[in-house]
Amino acid sequence: MFEFKVGGGEASKEASESQYDLIIVGSGAAGLTAAIYASRDGIKTLVLDKSSAGGLAATTETIENYPGFPDGISGPELMDRFQTQAERFGAEIVEFEEVTQVEPVEKGHIRVHIDDGETYDAKLVIIATGSHPKKLNVTGEEEFFGRGLSYCATCDGPLFKDKDVVVIGAGNSGLQEGLNLLEYAKSVNFIEFLPYSPAEKILQERAMNHERATFHFNQQVTEIEGDQQVTGVVMKDRATGEVTRMPTDGVFIYVGYNPDTEFVEDLVETNRFGYIVTDEKMRTGVEGLLAIGDVRANNVAQVTVAAGDGTKATLYAREYLAELAEEARYHGAKYQ
Repeated sequence: MFEFKVGGGEASKEASESQYDLIIVGSGAAGLTAAIYASRDGIKTLVLDKSSAGGLAATTETIENYPGFPDGISGPELMDRFQTQAERFGAEIVEFEEVTQVEPVEKGHIRVHIDDGETYDAKLVIIATGSHPKKLNVTGEEEFFGRGLSYCATCDGPLFKDKDVVVIGAGNSGLQEGLNLLEYAKSVNFIEFLPYSPAEKILQERAMNHERATFHFNQQVTEIEGDQQVTGVVMKDRATGEVTRMPTDGVFIYVGYNPDTEFVEDLVETNRFGYIVTDEKMRTGVEGLLAIGDVRANNVAQVTVAAGDGTKATLYAREYLAELAEEARYHGAKYQ
C-alpha cells in the first residue's frame, strides 16, 4: 500500500489542479462504460488507449448475448455506440497513446506517463486494459504471423475465401471466430488440446453441425509449417502420441488470453496469472487506482460483466471524488 500526504502545501495545490478528475486506461467495454457513467455525472474524464477504441469486443463478428439486441449486433457497431455515448457526455477519448507508467504522487493525485514522454494528471485512475491473445510458443508461430497466421478471424477472414483453414482452440472464441471463417473458407478444421470443446452449447451445435467444419480433439499443436506462407500444422495426439501433419492455407489461434498489466505489474497486486486483484468496489491496494473488466482477477470475459465493472467503479469514483472535495474544504478552512 502506498502512503499519501494529506494537507496543505505545494503538493496539495498541485494535486488540486490535476488536469482530469478521472483517467481511464483502456477503451473496451469496461473502460467505455466507465467513461459514459463518469462523464454523464460531470466528472472530467480522459480515456487513453494504445490502439483504436473498442477493445476485443470490437474484433468480434457478432455478439448475441448482449441484452437489448435480440437479433445480435456486430462487435464493432456495439463498441462504436459505446464510444459515441461516452463522447456525447463529454468524455475525451485519445487513441494510439500507450501508457507506460502509473505513478501515485499523493492522495488525490496520480500521474500517468505515456510512451512519448508526456504525462497526464488525475485524481483517480481506472485500469481497463483488458487482455490479448495467448501464443502457442511453437516453431513457426512468430515467423508466419501475418503470412497465413492470425489471431483475428474478424480482421483477416475475408483473405481466406474458398481456402482451407485451421482454428486452434475450440472454446467460445475459437468457435465464434471459426463460424465467422466458415462464411468465407472452403473448410475449417478445429484443433483442440482438450478431449472436448469447453464452449457454450449453442456454439458447439452450430459449429459441429456445419458441413464444412471438422473437429480434432485431444491434439497438441507442436509446429506451424510453411515456406513464404503457412502450408500446414503439425499436431500430436495426446493419448496415442501419433504425429499428424495437416495441410492448410491459414491458421487462426484462440488458446486463451493474457492480461495487459505490464505497466503496473510492480505497482498492484496480481494473481499468479497476472490479473489485477481488486475488492468488490474495483479498488486495488493503491488508493485512487481501480481495475475493471478482463484485466481484473476472477473475472469472466463477457461484455456484460465488463460493463458492470465499469458501472461499479464509477459509482465508487463519485464517492471518492466527493471525499476529496470535502477534505479540501476542511483543510482550506483550517489553513485560512
